[in-house]
Amino acid sequence: MIRILHFTALLLLLILPSAVQAQQTEQVRGKASYYAKRFHGRKMSNGVSYHRDSLTCAHRTYSFGTLLEVTNPHNNKTVIVKVTDRGPYKRNRIIDLSHAAARQLDMLDHGVVEVVIKEYVPMPFTPLVIPIDKNGIFLKVEQPAALRKATISPAISSGRHP
Repeated sequence: MIRILHFTALLLLLILPSAVQAQQTEQVRGKASYYAKRFHGRKMSNGVSYHRDSLTCAHRTYSFGTLLEVTNPHNNKTVIVKVTDRGPYKRNRIIDLSHAAARQLDMLDHGVVEVVIKEYVPMPFTPLVIPIDKNGIFLKVEQPAALRKATISPAISSGRHP
């Protein structure tokens, strides 16, 4: 019974990260602007006050709380912002960014720039390798594999096996 639980846990750890990585979102390209100074402190559509130093944005269709990865293709700078407002209300724009987000994309001097937007889906955890022996018993790991030096045991190199 314990072996089945160990096997099931190991199987889940190996499969779940692949499923999360497989979620690909489409990219949308368009023009972005940023909030003017006069909006600092005003309530946004979600009821929270806008703060110019927060990494937030306004988008017409994404639901509140969605994380978006916004990239400036001219300088390859990227920022992750949270949707907290509706807009922009200009016809040719696809997103309004907070002042802090615009600063990270180096768009403050330009005002309006072309950006690429895609939904940001964070990985809940990284793939984990659990060392177990042939009987399904967990092995003790003294040092992480990344830090371990490649050494060959004298027993293995001489052809003798324990």
